[in-house]
Amino acid sequence: MAMLRTTHLSKSQWRWNVKADAKQKPSGRDAGEETVNTPSKKAEEPKLPMRQRVQREVIAWFWVGLAFLLINGTIGQARVIPSGSMENTLLVGDHLIMSRIGYDAGVPFTNWHVSLWRNPKRQQIVIFKPLFAPDQPDYVKRVIGLPGDTVDVHDGAVWINGQKLSENYTIGRSEPGDWKLPFTVPDKSYFVMGDNRGNSYDSRFWGPVPRNDIIGTPVMIYMSIDAPGDVWEPGHMGDRFQTYLSALLHPSEIRWHRLFHFFGNDAPRAGGAS
Repeated sequence: MAMLRTTHLSKSQWRWNVKADAKQKPSGRDAGEETVNTPSKKAEEPKLPMRQRVQREVIAWFWVGLAFLLINGTIGQARVIPSGSMENTLLVGDHLIMSRIGYDAGVPFTNWHVSLWRNPKRQQIVIFKPLFAPDQPDYVKRVIGLPGDTVDVHDGAVWINGQKLSENYTIGRSEPGDWKLPFTVPDKSYFVMGDNRGNSYDSRFWGPVPRNDIIGTPVMIYMSIDAPGDVWEPGHMGDRFQTYLSALLHPSEIRWHRLFHFFGNDAPRAGGAS
């Protein structure tokens, strides 16, 4: 029994000595061992001088601006309809996304642009710069006559190469204007007309549109607000801001059934859903 007790005391003493040695053992740098320090998040990226930070911001905003100019000049732009010449296909206050892809490329906020490879089809809606008034906002009309077509207007209808053109999108009778008819459309030109035939200043009055002046075609109506036409004219930014604010406070002023219509072979009508 005495031997067993002595053995037990020795084990207890050994365990106590191990714990004491662990407490007294030097660690890390004291023991001459290499240690690996985990850098803090602040130490990962050194603080840059103010000048370098400003340069980084300038470069980043430069690329953002360049991307905006590229999209605006070659891919698409926003347009708003200020007049009723295209009713009921397009209403005053319709906000459009215009596609320039394949039609035109230009420098935003300037009159410099160049036409591309795509050409509009008959009865397609196009957006173009008016040749007779290049400083005015872009026009929106429908292509009626293609290059080489002979266009005539009589008996309340449009005639192409002696055949009556079927049109289910117009308002009112088609009547001739000041331009002499019948008229053969020149090469690289298009005869355009508004859908609201009694209230459209179009090729019947000032002739065909050169292909170089056509810059795109509408793709989608993304907003439509019931407001007077003069609100959407250039130089009425204050009135336009008040109109947007009023539409935000009074959602009934938004023509909800016209929103997010994509243009194809048809267009939303004024009195019903798209």
